[in-house]
Amino acid sequence: MSNRIDTTRLQEIARAYTASAVLYAALDVGLFTQVSGGCRTEEALVDATGLRPIDVDRLVSCALSLGLLDWDGAELCNAPDVEAYLVEGKERYAGPWMMFTRPDVTGWFQMTEKMRDPDSTKLGMYDDLTVESARKYHQATSSIGFGAARRFVRTVDLSTRTHLLDLGGGSGAYSITSVEQFEGLKATVLDLPPVVVATQEYINDAGVQDRVSTIGADFTEGEFPSPVDVVVMASNLPIYDGEVIGGVVARAFRALEEGGEMHLIGEMLDNDRKSPVDAAMWGMNELICGSQGRAHTRAECENYFRSAGFVDVEVTDFVPGILARCVGKKP
Repeated sequence: MSNRIDTTRLQEIARAYTASAVLYAALDVGLFTQVSGGCRTEEALVDATGLRPIDVDRLVSCALSLGLLDWDGAELCNAPDVEAYLVEGKERYAGPWMMFTRPDVTGWFQMTEKMRDPDSTKLGMYDDLTVESARKYHQATSSIGFGAARRFVRTVDLSTRTHLLDLGGGSGAYSITSVEQFEGLKATVLDLPPVVVATQEYINDAGVQDRVSTIGADFTEGEFPSPVDVVVMASNLPIYDGEVIGGVVARAFRALEEGGEMHLIGEMLDNDRKSPVDAAMWGMNELICGSQGRAHTRAECENYFRSAGFVDVEVTDFVPGILARCVGKKP
C-alpha cells in the first residue's frame, strides 16, 4: 500500500463550492421533483425543464457523481435522502432550508477581508431583523426545527414538568411540539420582538394559544421569567461567544425551580476540535454574519453548566454528527 502524499484531498476542498452550486442549480430547475414525478430519462428532463440537452447531460452527470441521483436499470431515480427531502410537495421537503444560506456564498469568499477588517456586534445580522425577515427565516428553517423538536420529545420525558421556557425559540417548534406531547405542560417562547410576531403565527396555526405564550426580548440580557421547571435553548449556540452563553445558562439556572432541568441543543465541537466539520463551519459563519459568536466544544458547554451550579451535567449526541445536547439539573 502506497503512502505517497498527493494533492487530491486538497483539490477536493478547494473545489467544494462546485458541489454546492450543482445542488442549488438542481433545486432551481426542479430536477429531483421532475425525476420523482416520472421524468426518468434525460430526454424527458429536457422537455420538463426547458434546458438544452447538453446542460441536462452536464447536470445529470454531476448529480450522479455526487450521489444525488442513481440508476434504476436504464432510468434515473433519486437517492433515498433526496427523494425524502428534496422533492417539492412532500411533507418533509427541505429545499428552502438547503437554499437558505445561498445568499451567504459571496460573504464566505470575502472571509479574508472580514478577518483583516472585522466589523461585528453581539447579535450580528439579527440587529436588523424585521418581522418580514423573521418570517422568511422561519419559512426556510421551520421544517428542520419541527423535526428536531419531534426528536426532542421522543428523547426527553417532560411528563412531570409544568412550564417550559424556550430561549430563542423562533418558530416555537420545541414549545409547540412539547405541549402537544405532554398534556400538563405550558410553554413560553422568549425571542426578539420581530421574531415573536412570526412565532405567534405558528402557535395559532397549531391551535395551542392557550398553552404557549411569547415574550419579545433579547434573551442575552436581563433575568428570565420564573418559576419554570425546564429551559430549552436550541440551535442558536454558535451565534454567541462563551461569555454570553455562560451568562444565559447562569440566568436560566436562577429562573429554574429546584429540581428543574436545562437542555442546550446545538452544534458542538468534539473537545479536540477536529470534528464535526459542520459545527466548526457554523462558528465561522458568524464571521460572515457579523456576530461575535464561535463554535463551542462539548467540554466548554459542560463547564458553562457546572459554573452556573447545575449538577448531573452530561453531553450526548442529539443528531449524531450534527447536533449535541447538554443537560443539567438544578439541585
